Amino acid sequence: MSKLGVGPVCWAIEQGRATAAHIVEEVPLFEGGGPGVEVLSRGSEAATLHSLLRLAEPSAEFPSIGDEPLGGIPDYVHRGVPLHRVLAAIRVGHASLARAFLRACERLAEPDRLTHEMKAVNDELFAYVDAFTDEMTQTYLAEHDRWTTSAAAARVETVHALLADTVVDVDAAARMLGYDLQGTHVGVIVWADTPAEEARLQSTAVILLTRWGATATLVVPVGSGRVWAWGTVPRRWREQAIASGMGAGLRAAVGTPASGLQGFRRTHQEALRVERLRGLSVRKSPRVTLYRDVVLTVLLAGDLVAAGEFVRSELGELGGRGEAMQVLRTTLLHYFKAERSLVRAAEQLHVARGTVAYRVKRAQEVIGRDVGDRRFPLYAALLLAEELGNTVLEPAPSTT
Repeated sequence: MSKLGVGPVCWAIEQGRATAAHIVEEVPLFEGGGPGVEVLSRGSEAATLHSLLRLAEPSAEFPSIGDEPLGGIPDYVHRGVPLHRVLAAIRVGHASLARAFLRACERLAEPDRLTHEMKAVNDELFAYVDAFTDEMTQTYLAEHDRWTTSAAAARVETVHALLADTVVDVDAAARMLGYDLQGTHVGVIVWADTPAEEARLQSTAVILLTRWGATATLVVPVGSGRVWAWGTVPRRWREQAIASGMGAGLRAAVGTPASGLQGFRRTHQEALRVERLRGLSVRKSPRVTLYRDVVLTVLLAGDLVAAGEFVRSELGELGGRGEAMQVLRTTLLHYFKAERSLVRAAEQLHVARGTVAYRVKRAQEVIGRDVGDRRFPLYAALLLAEELGNTVLEPAPSTT
């Protein structure tokens, strides 16, 4: 390999720096100057010198891409510069270098060699940028996977430690998470009924929290099709089951607002309880479930064996399987929720008032007492039966 000499090397450095400056001007990779721009400049210089060497010695063996041009990738990934913007920078750099090389051809090449030299420049630069784009993409994606995996793992580990109360330096944990642990938090769990992209789950959690007035959010993936999230909300936040931000096939469980690190844990535990209940439920559940709306059922269903024994003891034959008993239980439950108003219960069930009256009377006959006796235990048993179905009902009759 022949030596280019000081002049061409200085030219390559000069053009490389000019190209880097053009990229910074055209593509928003950086805010201001700093080491990122210097890394970009060194990479641009190396790319210019590499192309110049290949043009000077076409038969020599050179590595397709040097290390310097790829040196800025970790910085791009760690600062969240998207790949499409990095590739746009490559296109801008290629155009800038091509102009510089072609101007040099016009100035230095003999007239009868100009076309040949320009073609050689074009061929070389296009081949280089193709190889560079491929290498840049592969290296970026590998670094992105490494970075996000390690960062996500660290965040999940920190969150688990906070929930387990094993963190020594809470302030350091908050800085690492980028989330203030001293505010008022509302915990959310978003999961998918079917496989879903993690980004979709995370964006759904953020949308829900933002619509509830959250000024800051923390979202961590915790397995396939599931994310945990927290949002900092006003102290006098009013809970509301906003489902408009939920995509198809997604569900959300929401805790009640609570303050400080203890509140961070408490609201999350409530969301976990709601998620468990929805996993056990046999009825069609809303897309968004607030803890306050199901707290009684959550508490009653804490021990499924005990809950089943209670339901069967309280309901007797009314706890039997089959559509007939289910209709009576559902009607009686709505009757209680309507404060024993036949009219309101009929409106909720979309049936006639007389139908409700008949079913309530029939339910009394089945259980063998007035529904006003032991009203709360009866209501609790009906609530469990409606939510959990066969899990707590009388076993099906034996066929043998």
